[in-house]
Amino acid sequence: DGLLNQMTKAVLDRVMQAEMTGHLGYESGDPAGRGSGNSRNGKTTKTVSTMNGPVAIEVPRDRNGTFEPTIVPKRA
Repeated sequence: DGLLNQMTKAVLDRVMQAEMTGHLGYESGDPAGRGSGNSRNGKTTKTVSTMNGPVAIEVPRDRNGTFEPTIVPKRA
């Protein structure tokens, strides 16, 4: 759990939050999201392999289950 892995996790988490914002069309906590039909719905833990070893990340979920981050896609 070295510094590089911590930085990788931080970058991935931030990018996935930005992707979620783009997917939903509003920022976290924005009142514009109320009644939108879809909203943030927690996170799922996932481990990704990097050149420096495994990194545990938290992938955000949406209520409709339609969010799929492009930076960390599902396995084929």
